[in-house]
Amino acid sequence: MRQRHFEDVEVGMELTPVTKGPMTSMHLMRWSSAIENWHRIHYDRPFATDHDGLPDVLVNGSWKQHVLAQLIKDFAGPSGWPLNISFSYRGMDVRGATITAYGEVSGRRELARWGVVECTIGMRNENGDVTTTGTAHALLPRRDGPPVPYPLPPSLIEQATDGAAA
Repeated sequence: MRQRHFEDVEVGMELTPVTKGPMTSMHLMRWSSAIENWHRIHYDRPFATDHDGLPDVLVNGSWKQHVLAQLIKDFAGPSGWPLNISFSYRGMDVRGATITAYGEVSGRRELARWGVVECTIGMRNENGDVTTTGTAHALLPRRDGPPVPYPLPPSLIEQATDGAAA
């Protein structure tokens, strides 16, 4: 993976989408097992449809969060860092769906020796229905600057995100 530098980024630039799916019962069960979320709406179809009135078993919200984090980390590259992600679920994703996380650069500014990039982000299914919307910030190195520090000092995160929840 090539490193993206702050100088490479323009407002309006699209992030490389991350597509997953179609989501199978096995995907959903493995994720539920891995995070020990045993709510039956994620793996028990009769319970989800008959008891809760859902269209099918649901893709876990924490899985969607993970994919959005992957989207921002992939964008930031090996030496950049996601600073925060804020999102809201707007629709259900169910078994069988193919889900694409997408984003666009909505702002950029200099911060000390690095660059902060703000992105609008979201997720949509194969029908184009938007099921998640949000924003994210990433801290990118400059081409001739120092690496982004790790761990990031909390004060740097607060400055970079204008106090937005990290």
